[in-house]
Amino acid sequence: MKTLHLYLLRQILATTVMTVAVFTFVLLLGNVLREILPLLVSGQMGVGLMLKAVGLLIPFVWVFALPMGLLTATLLVFGRFSADQELTAARAGGISLLSLVTPVVLLSLVACGLSACINMELGPASRVAYKGLKFQFVSQLSAAALPEGQVIRDFRGFLVYIAKNDGGELSDVTIYHQTNNTSSSFHALTAKAWVDNTNNQVVIDLIEPRGVTVVEPKAGAVGTHSYFTAWSEFPCGLPLPSATNRSFTLSISDMTFGQLQHAYVERDLPATNQLTPAMLGTNSLAEAQATLAAVQKLQRREHSQILAEMHRQVAFSFACFSFTLIGIPLGIRVHRRETNIGIAIALILVVVYYTFIMLGQALSGRPEFHPQLIFWLPNFIFQITGACLLWRANRGI
Repeated sequence: MKTLHLYLLRQILATTVMTVAVFTFVLLLGNVLREILPLLVSGQMGVGLMLKAVGLLIPFVWVFALPMGLLTATLLVFGRFSADQELTAARAGGISLLSLVTPVVLLSLVACGLSACINMELGPASRVAYKGLKFQFVSQLSAAALPEGQVIRDFRGFLVYIAKNDGGELSDVTIYHQTNNTSSSFHALTAKAWVDNTNNQVVIDLIEPRGVTVVEPKAGAVGTHSYFTAWSEFPCGLPLPSATNRSFTLSISDMTFGQLQHAYVERDLPATNQLTPAMLGTNSLAEAQATLAAVQKLQRREHSQILAEMHRQVAFSFACFSFTLIGIPLGIRVHRRETNIGIAIALILVVVYYTFIMLGQALSGRPEFHPQLIFWLPNFIFQITGACLLWRANRGI
């Protein structure tokens, strides 16, 4: 039994190393061709810095390559194990399938721990370091490239939400800005965005915006002062990081788990639900309340995205166990030695799994859909399905 366990573990480990290396190369190739190669060809980046950038990307792509590689290795090894009648011989010797695969399942749990370290710490940290390196050469943001449908944290001191961006023509824009004891919130149904290269900033021209400014009392003073303002047009400048100041605000997807916890508790936005219309000092209470409602919506979206990202990192760490549990019985049922069959099945399962991940990320700013729960669905589906198939395979059904 011990010899058979060691044999399977060696096969799984060797095949996993090979498949992870292949998937790492494939995933790196896409990033290199899209982001690094143009800088290298144009002469903006030397070979040394290119190799450093690729090295920083490797831990980030391991987030995806490790579960995919372990799934493919499980399918290939147990497909060959079944096709060569080795499983039949083991059963003839009185060894059950469950006892046979126990070390492999335990190995997948160890891989889950490694995956958690990569997902929650190493991957985001290396991605941030890569972006910092890349920023030496790319320091401007196109107005047409401002993302829509998510909270933008790329401008220091600002939070921005854009419902729609049609080549710089913006719709339903909310901007929050905080400096010291003053916070300002703006909302406009339409706006235009353009890049001011002279002042190194993206300018959003808000059309007929409504704004609320809240001034917190200084030390020794009492009372919060709030002001409501309306304009026919208001240009809001969002500073781009300069070549001499390479610090930038982390996006939610680039935060480690500890940073996400801190950001969720910190609550960057003010507790606008504590403001009353009487505090605003305006006759347009309906407009003031509408502006506050837009800011509260922005607050809920941001916190929903942070919570969803925390759940994604944790849930995705269990992908190795889910893939192994379903890969063992599928490999036995396929009963084929061909590598292409195993890879094809692995790709299908990966697509199914990542469909849920992409759906959760797409809905991360919609707290009413509870997107954090969507990230756990593929684990539950794969583990329950894998456990049922493994039980049937153990009984020879």
